[in-house]
Amino acid sequence: MEKTTYINFFSLVWPPSVGALMNIISQKIQQGVEKIVLLISSPGGNVNSGLTLYSFLKRIPIELDTFNYESVDSIAVAVFCAGKKRFCVKDGKFFMHELQYNIPAGKAQFMPKELSEVSNNLEKDRKKIVSIVAENCGKQAEEIGKDMEETKGLNAEQAKDYGLVHEIKEELYPQGSEVITISVWPNA
Repeated sequence: MEKTTYINFFSLVWPPSVGALMNIISQKIQQGVEKIVLLISSPGGNVNSGLTLYSFLKRIPIELDTFNYESVDSIAVAVFCAGKKRFCVKDGKFFMHELQYNIPAGKAQFMPKELSEVSNNLEKDRKKIVSIVAENCGKQAEEIGKDMEETKGLNAEQAKDYGLVHEIKEELYPQGSEVITISVWPNA
């Protein structure tokens, strides 16, 4: 019987949670796990962390499926796309939007070169995210880019029609399964 581990990622996408997830996955692969199902409910978070996680998940040497059990938003949509098979509960939802730049605390002034670098980096990251979603959903990049610009929300059925979800199902995992939870949030 195939050795499967279920990992519940109920977290912001940011360096501490992504590092913890990659560490657990690496350990499970070393222990001989053959498949991982990544259960996701996330508001998104740090774009660089999300792109790093997507790249890591797409290149692990075992099968990975993803499962939205509530809401997958922002950069977490790109992470969700890493699954070979992608599932969602019937009341799950997805939310895509344009990238944002948060001004660092205490930074009130920018030189023109700094603004240009920020703009260029945002555009590069945007193109990566658009490419990831388009490639995994079988859509044109222009359509994904427009949907991000217009802020697109999808329920489970819409996400299935969109190509983001392969199947809607309710049972997250069989009784007796190994489930590891990662829930890392910044202190408020």
